[in-house]
Amino acid sequence: MSLELPELPFAYDAFAPLMSAETFEYHHDKHHAAYVTNGNKLLEGTDLAHKPIEDIIRATAGNPAQGGIFNNAAQVWNHSFFWHCMKPQGGGTHLPEALQAKIDSDLGGYERFRAAFVDACVTQFGSGWGWLVKDDETGKLEIMKTPNADTPMVHGKTALLTCDVWEHAYYIDYRNARPKYVETFVNEMINWDFVAGNL
Repeated sequence: MSLELPELPFAYDAFAPLMSAETFEYHHDKHHAAYVTNGNKLLEGTDLAHKPIEDIIRATAGNPAQGGIFNNAAQVWNHSFFWHCMKPQGGGTHLPEALQAKIDSDLGGYERFRAAFVDACVTQFGSGWGWLVKDDETGKLEIMKTPNADTPMVHGKTALLTCDVWEHAYYIDYRNARPKYVETFVNEMINWDFVAGNL
């Protein structure tokens, strides 16, 4: 089927004690897996069934009749992307040179980027995602947030980095302290090499 559950690119306990193995077991093996299962059920027998996931997302975006397919497919994509945005002993201020230069020119430097990214993640009302994206038309970097399953590719943006701010992403370890989770993600988890590769 079109939607597949990738393996995590790190061990379940790779981020302990910042994030527990239990968090990744539930997040990946239950939540992410459920989007794959439910999405494939909805796709079965449709003309989208064997299309690439990006084509499925773009074809169903903004169509209420296909909201179930969009929500599940976009959540599969968002999560698969999110896992690669993280690495053990990641984060911090030492970014690959080209990425740092782009952040300097488009966003006013690392500290301004960091403040805007954290703010987007923390202030996303309810469930959703915080993003660093490149605008497909201008080529400029931007910070954005999306609710629920929404994803930058349907807004003319290329995703470079995301932080999952659905409660299931952090509640086991951080309870209702989303700001602390986001700060920890930025300071100690971001895979800057992956982000730079998406440029």
